[in-house]
Amino acid sequence: MRTTRMTTTTTTTPPLLLLLSVLLLVSVSAFVEELDDSFMETRAADDIWLIKFYAPWCSFCKQLDPVWHQVGSELKSLGSPVNVGKSDATASSGLAKEFRVRGYPAILMLKKDVKYNYQGPRTKDGILDFANRVAGPLVRSLSSPKLFQHAMSRHDVMIVYVGATSPLKGNFTSAAEELIVHSYFFSAPRDVLPKEVSLPSLPAVLVFKDGTYSTFNEEVDGDLKTWINRERFPNFLKIDSFTLYAMGETEKFVLLALVKKGLCEKSLRFKNLVEKLATELRETYNRFFYFGFMEDSDYIRGLVMDDVIIPSFIVVNLSNDGYFLPLVAVETEHHLQEFLDGVLTGSIQAQGGNGAIQRVRRFIYDTKTTLQPVFSQAPLLFCFLVSLPLCLVTLFCYLCLKKRPSAYDDEDDDNGDGVLLAPSVGRRKKLTEKKID
Repeated sequence: MRTTRMTTTTTTTPPLLLLLSVLLLVSVSAFVEELDDSFMETRAADDIWLIKFYAPWCSFCKQLDPVWHQVGSELKSLGSPVNVGKSDATASSGLAKEFRVRGYPAILMLKKDVKYNYQGPRTKDGILDFANRVAGPLVRSLSSPKLFQHAMSRHDVMIVYVGATSPLKGNFTSAAEELIVHSYFFSAPRDVLPKEVSLPSLPAVLVFKDGTYSTFNEEVDGDLKTWINRERFPNFLKIDSFTLYAMGETEKFVLLALVKKGLCEKSLRFKNLVEKLATELRETYNRFFYFGFMEDSDYIRGLVMDDVIIPSFIVVNLSNDGYFLPLVAVETEHHLQEFLDGVLTGSIQAQGGNGAIQRVRRFIYDTKTTLQPVFSQAPLLFCFLVSLPLCLVTLFCYLCLKKRPSAYDDEDDDNGDGVLLAPSVGRRKKLTEKKID
């Protein structure tokens, strides 16, 4: 009897597991709707949509699939007004053109005919934060000290307008319309703010981060939107490639400690050195630098087009793909400060950049790094990929030379009937006709 029961269980369990898996997949997929070119005509005007554009052959799109279904499921369970969809950009090219999709996977949100592009990390938390931020009010009201403290506990950076209606508030709202994809925007009356916050006048715009705050001063800081864009990151943070790329829009340098994952003793010392400098000399360098550490150095390796030493320091200027390396070994906070001062004064020369020569070098480097794994894993395929364009270029040159008229052909004569004759034949014919005459 025992054996029979075991056999029965063994034979029935796989179908049950398969059925449960199918039901789970169907229930999760129900939260993500497939969209086609008719979407813009059939959607309701007030609907908010979070859409992933993909291509069937894109491996990154396939990696994002489970995350995307989790996003759809969680937004539905939370009662969010955001609808989640996906669209095959190769099949629904009209919809992809409407959203100006240039690469895959592309994540965009549509809210009241305004399209917002998500450029953050392809993680569930990152995408959910983007969806909740953009779907909510453009400027969120903080009407009590309790709400203000709650917001402070949830956000690393808070951009707050304080005061009544004014031209400054109009500029603040205009900046929020464009930068809501990156940051949260709030408004609050003066008595909601902590008592230690000192405001010389109202209205005012403040940025709260790193346990302190700074106030916008038009005479010193210039344009409000530029200032907000420059201040929207914490002064010190763990930086990934998405964050580093976004920092290029802030016009600030980024001092990075390139460290090993797991933070060995030396890596931890480099990280702490940057954090200490960012904290103690914030007033000195905050206007010019962000500070952070990076565990994945692939982005930096592609930037410098060479292997990088781990751990080490580097200053990156993402606005022009430039970078700075210390001239001497950095062992102390004083050494690190001298390095930053050298970047600001120009005594340390910038490397890299996006000039014509550098672009050619980067193209060669990218081609090399792309083909090298192919050569190591499939030498025959590598030889085919390299030889094919060479053969095509050779064939093209041969055909061009073959069709090029020669000097011999240019001297050909016309026999009067539209037929070209060789020079010698033409001369003999003329001599013969002369004798007859």
